[in-house]
Parts: sequence; structure tokens; C-alpha cells
Amino acid sequence: MSDQKFEPKIVGFLCNWCSYRAADLAGSARIMHAPNVRIIRVMCSGRVDPSFVLKALSMGADGVMIAGCHPGECHYLEQNYKAMRRFGMLQHTLRGLGVEDKRVQLVWASAAEGQRLADAIDQLVADVRELGPLQWAGNWEENGERLQALEDIVKEHEEAMEVTA
Repeated sequence: MSDQKFEPKIVGFLCNWCSYRAADLAGSARIMHAPNVRIIRVMCSGRVDPSFVLKALSMGADGVMIAGCHPGECHYLEQNYKAMRRFGMLQHTLRGLGVEDKRVQLVWASAAEGQRLADAIDQLVADVRELGPLQWAGNWEENGERLQALEDIVKEHEEAMEVTA
């Protein structure tokens, strides 16, 4: 193994109203945290589709953080409860794919909790660093159909989420 220390690549899906503002607070207050997270702002944690997480992992992320408002404090009423339900299903799916639970985490942080978010980022980075690189794409046999398989997952999810009138 290399003498170089493994630095995980983390994708963070942060709620616009709370967690993204907590990240902004952490930055403006100069709260130190690991720089490994690449933040993607979403309007709500309930908007994070499980296929987003699967795609991030398939494209080389070693871990994913989903962060939103505390339950009961969502700006879109109850969407963070939707995020909790989706997260449970996602964890079940990822376990089936051989992905460790600690690689994908759900965090609640209000706009005033910059330190809490920074601590959660540090903990996720430490957990993933301990697990090592995911190397998920390297475990797949390359036959040119990987992208099509990912697109099919998204399509199947959309079909499953359709509500007929």
C-alpha cells in the first residue's frame, strides 16, 4: 500500500434553508472542518432522490452526506420526514450492494448550527477514511453498459414513484 494518506471524496446534498446556511455560518465563523466535502445545494433534503446518491457513488465519491432541517422544522412542511423514509430504503439498498452504512449519512443541522455541521462533516470523513476507498466502479465489470444501468435505475425509480389518478 502507498505511504500516501487516503483522502476521501465526499458529496454533500445540503438543504438550502438550514444545512447550507449552517455550512455558510461555519465558513464565516472560521470553524475548522475537513475540506473533503463537495457541497450541492438542494431546496430540501426531501428533494434528494436515492438515485442522486447512487450516481455520486458510481462516479467516484467515497461517501455521501444528506443534510437538512430538523424534523418538524422543514420549510416544506414534512419533506424531511420523506427524506428519513427514503434514507432508510437507501441504506437497505446499499447494504444489498455491499456498501457500508457509514459511507452515507443523514444529518440534521439548522442554520444556527455551523459547529454541529462541521462536526458531522469531520465524523463522516473520519468514518470513510477508516473504511478506505469505495472503488465501487472498479468492482464492476466494464462492458460499456454501466451508464445505461444507472439511467435505467433512475427510470425505474420514476416509474415506481408515479401516482395514478
